[in-house]
Amino acid sequence: MKDLNTATLKEIVTDDFRVAAILEKYSLDFCCRGGRTIEQACMDKGVDQDSVRSEVQELLQRDESLGESYGAISIADLIRHIVRTHHSFVRKMVPVLLTHTVKVATVHGANHPEVVKIAAAFERVAMDLQNHMMKEEHVLFPYIHTLVNASNGTASVQRPPFGTAKNPIRMMEAEHQAAGDELYEIRRLTSSYSPPADACTTFKVTYQELQEFERDLHQHVHLENNILFPKAIMLEEELLSKSA
Repeated sequence: MKDLNTATLKEIVTDDFRVAAILEKYSLDFCCRGGRTIEQACMDKGVDQDSVRSEVQELLQRDESLGESYGAISIADLIRHIVRTHHSFVRKMVPVLLTHTVKVATVHGANHPEVVKIAAAFERVAMDLQNHMMKEEHVLFPYIHTLVNASNGTASVQRPPFGTAKNPIRMMEAEHQAAGDELYEIRRLTSSYSPPADACTTFKVTYQELQEFERDLHQHVHLENNILFPKAIMLEEELLSKSA
């Protein structure tokens, strides 16, 4: 088990993804801002760090064999998992949530003006993420696959038109940050996905769907920012240094 006083959030979650649920409960960002310790993240959010650390420690000690670690997965398998699991989830949920957020805003916007802002924020997230995934699937991921094949001796590696993987990765990380910020704003507007007393069934379901969408995006971004992208950069540097 890592030292919870010095380990970063991304390191803790990479070792055992069950911890993500605890961090999400306290709105602690382990994906885009995962380079902070529990202490630093809690200070930024005004959260009791002892409570967070205690919950994380209890979970990790409960049964370490239950934890899910993605750190040892191969690059190719990790990309396959991201596309099949997380990109597919986004594409499935975007039309559903666009319909539901607009419906809730139309019906309840007069009494709950926050839902109008939520619908607009999710529309921005939906558009940005769909463009984002296309760039990953058609530009960045194929290049990373080329790096993997070159490391296996089944292909040669040459510098891509974008110079180095670091350039599109930097753009992908910025887009992750923008989507994450929008979803944190949605979390704030929904009072952490707590529907009002007069909420209808669609209203309640929409908040549940938004929470599930945020949870999936956190895992999605964590796998890319904290595991896939560093592995790809390291592999590229190794291959290009050999061919120099």
